[in-house]
Amino acid sequence: MLNRALKILVYTNSMTLLAAAMLAPIYAIFVEEVGWDLMDASIAGGIFALVAGITTIIAGRWTDKIKEKKLIIILWYIIMGIGFLLYFWVDSVIFLFIVQSIIWLGEAVYSPAFDALFSKNLDKNKSATQWWAWESTFYFTTAIWAVSGGWLVTLFGFQALFVTMAIMCFGSALYLLFLKQGEI
Repeated sequence: MLNRALKILVYTNSMTLLAAAMLAPIYAIFVEEVGWDLMDASIAGGIFALVAGITTIIAGRWTDKIKEKKLIIILWYIIMGIGFLLYFWVDSVIFLFIVQSIIWLGEAVYSPAFDALFSKNLDKNKSATQWWAWESTFYFTTAIWAVSGGWLVTLFGFQALFVTMAIMCFGSALYLLFLKQGEI
């Protein structure tokens, strides 16, 4: 159903998005654990969405001008991984907002490049099925990883979760980096 390029894109993108899915269901607990309340978590979520929305508009226009879209994805997977590691040092609401902004900035910048590469590799006669494959993979694996994130924090704490999330992003970036020219 998916050609090699689409399989690579689905795999690497899923790993990065799922890193965030590991934290999503327990994010408010993390915020509370570091000494803030649910309103702080809500404001951070709002900042998340605002930064991502504005950045996606700019990134979409910028991405159209860049020939090697894979490099955009690699760079921002790395930056998102660094953002996940920055959770280690969250000690103020302002720093939490900065970390959230970095992560969602990464999401917003790489998404247009990912979508452009995915669209470029679609079989025109199966485009809905191929987009469906990506969408359903995301939801099914998110269900698994959301539970896995809670399990990891329960056993080892939030630091283990943040390291795992960063490794998922860095692993996706490295995998894309070492692909031969033209594989996606």
